[in-house]
Amino acid sequence: MSNTESQTSENIESSNQKESKPFLSKFSEILYPFSPSITLSTLILISILSFIIRIFSIIRFEIIIHEYDPWFNYRVTEYLTENGAYALWDWYDPESWYPLGRIIGGTLYPGIMFTSFIIYKLLNTLLFPIDITTICVFIPPIFASFTSIASFFLGKEVTGRKECGLLCSLFISIVPGYISRSIAGGYDNEAVAITAMIITFYFFVKAINTGSIFYSVLTSIGYFYMVSSWGGYVFIINLIPLYILFLIIIGRNDIKVYTSYSIFYILGNALAMQIPFVGNLVYKSSEHYLSHGVFAILNCVSFIDFLKNNIKTEEMIERLFSLFIFILTVFCFLGFIYFTYKGYIHFGERIMTLLDPTYASKFIPIVASVAEHNPTSWTDFYFDLQFLLLFAPLGIIFCLTDPTNSKLFIVVFSLCSIYFSSVMIRLLLLSSPALCLLSGIGISELLHFLIQNNKSKTGNTSLIELIMITLLISYLIYQFILHSTFAAAESYSDNEIIEIIDNKDGTKVIMDEFREAYYWLRMNTPQNSKIVSWWDYGYQISGMSHRAVIVDNNTWNTSHIATVGAILAYNEYDSFKICKSLDANYVLILFGGVNGHDDDDINKFLWMVRITHGYYPKVKESNYVSNEYGYSIDESAPEQFLESMIYKLSYYKFDEYPYVEYHEETESEEVIMGYDNVRLSAISKVVKLSLFEEVYTTETWMVRIYKVKDYPNRDSPIESRFFEKKNFVRKGKFLKRPKRF
Repeated sequence: MSNTESQTSENIESSNQKESKPFLSKFSEILYPFSPSITLSTLILISILSFIIRIFSIIRFEIIIHEYDPWFNYRVTEYLTENGAYALWDWYDPESWYPLGRIIGGTLYPGIMFTSFIIYKLLNTLLFPIDITTICVFIPPIFASFTSIASFFLGKEVTGRKECGLLCSLFISIVPGYISRSIAGGYDNEAVAITAMIITFYFFVKAINTGSIFYSVLTSIGYFYMVSSWGGYVFIINLIPLYILFLIIIGRNDIKVYTSYSIFYILGNALAMQIPFVGNLVYKSSEHYLSHGVFAILNCVSFIDFLKNNIKTEEMIERLFSLFIFILTVFCFLGFIYFTYKGYIHFGERIMTLLDPTYASKFIPIVASVAEHNPTSWTDFYFDLQFLLLFAPLGIIFCLTDPTNSKLFIVVFSLCSIYFSSVMIRLLLLSSPALCLLSGIGISELLHFLIQNNKSKTGNTSLIELIMITLLISYLIYQFILHSTFAAAESYSDNEIIEIIDNKDGTKVIMDEFREAYYWLRMNTPQNSKIVSWWDYGYQISGMSHRAVIVDNNTWNTSHIATVGAILAYNEYDSFKICKSLDANYVLILFGGVNGHDDDDINKFLWMVRITHGYYPKVKESNYVSNEYGYSIDESAPEQFLESMIYKLSYYKFDEYPYVEYHEETESEEVIMGYDNVRLSAISKVVKLSLFEEVYTTETWMVRIYKVKDYPNRDSPIESRFFEKKNFVRKGKFLKRPKRF
């Protein structure tokens, strides 16, 4: 290229830059008067999007409470609506954990229940007669909209720019990691807890920036709502002290930091103690120790700063400081030893699980048996966060490039949440808001930098480059919205109550067998009946059947759960004795061998065995798994597994079920009797029952219910009455009522 051509191209580029700079400035001047209206309109549209994207479950199915835990919350909300708050605090529920029962008011986080109750009362006072079920179903998407609004104010407070707040609001409204816990019908504690967490963080950042007592008090109130809503409040009470400790270490603590944390610590803990389920755990639980220690350290550092500002002799200050640190260290060490010896200090299972991801699998099988408690895989990270993983690191870079106390808080929040979410899948819920904030900061700071670079005389960013980068980011956000919509519609709108089964010909079949079975229990069993089932289904049985259950999803009594595991692992005679000792009338199991539902009780059985083994040593995993063929249901299965009640109750009369297999090579059909569609093999044993009677099985065998037979008359030999096998009891003996546990 000649010198003339190069000079010409340079002149063209310089003229383009001169033309573009006035264009951007003029465009900004035109939009500036409309900025508040545009911001408000955009925020309203984002909140509407946040609501709409979460109602696919209602569109696909109906207005219904989802999954397992939400059914307990719904049942409590119904009781609260009918009987009032005082009755709730004194409610003893005999239908839970029979025969132990449960004191409901002192063993729950009542935030979401009281939220629905207040909304219900308010709407009915205003002459809007909406039933409590509808309110409970729509609470999650409504509060998701509130979360998007709170995220706008938090992002704006951190960076001082409204566009950052809008991006944060948009991301948190559509991120799948948050959608999974805020879908319509998912009436769980997290539905309102994440909103409370974001509001708490906003007021805390506001208090840190201004040193305002008013915002510190609002932080404590937001924390109180979080404590009342979810056990995840321990994340806040550890994150904020950790952040304060970080500021002390890097020398950024000042009177604003001292005021904000001191008021939050004192008032927040005082309010938290008003929740009966928390109470004295504020000062007894190891989950709160960090907040106490940081409060002491902050006061010590503030006292030393006071001495430095009021005592002239530096040598005396250093001596006093050294003496004080020595006394404090000795005092803390002796106090730790004393309280540990007395049993006041111990690290709970939740803390140990988060610090050591393998702890639950080694020592707490009931925790490890829950899929959402397992460590998070990369595919889970990508599916729930996707686009955010690209721009979150950029947000960290910008926060550390121009650090402020509020930006450093977002960094600490993000790093902690990412660590905990990598330990446990469920805690992806915590990292989702953090990465939304980081991505919003990263993109807004990047575009702001490029725009300022374009406007400056020395900048080297052309208008075309700026437009191209903006279009690329817009395209990525568009793809993220499509991915989130797919996740909300297909992955997270299933409700664990109504199942959709895909047939081999591509058609879909909607099965409502859970509600059919629970309705059958409600209408065809005595009101005082007691149901044995694995703990997964306890809340649903109590909520829909209104029958007493032996165990439920609260899982507070592992020995009681192990007893149910023993019922399913033992042979028929031993299981019958335990059922009678518990005064149980019916046994309910889940079986997916016909319709292909792979999350049934047979697939859960090895976890049942591991949980039961800690209390019933005879129940060993090696007795139910073949050394050569592993876990199977065919002729290779161990005899003890074939005699177990889980096997018998699942495969009773299954040998009569015909399965038609089509062979494409020969274009012929083969009928296989007793073929399991989940385990992909046929059973090898005809199951017979003597002490349990089948009373109900759903159309596709999903739910099977058996009645525990009564004792025989005392003057009749047991062999002639019930048993078909002589090895159940000794010849000539009569069945005696077993002693209760």
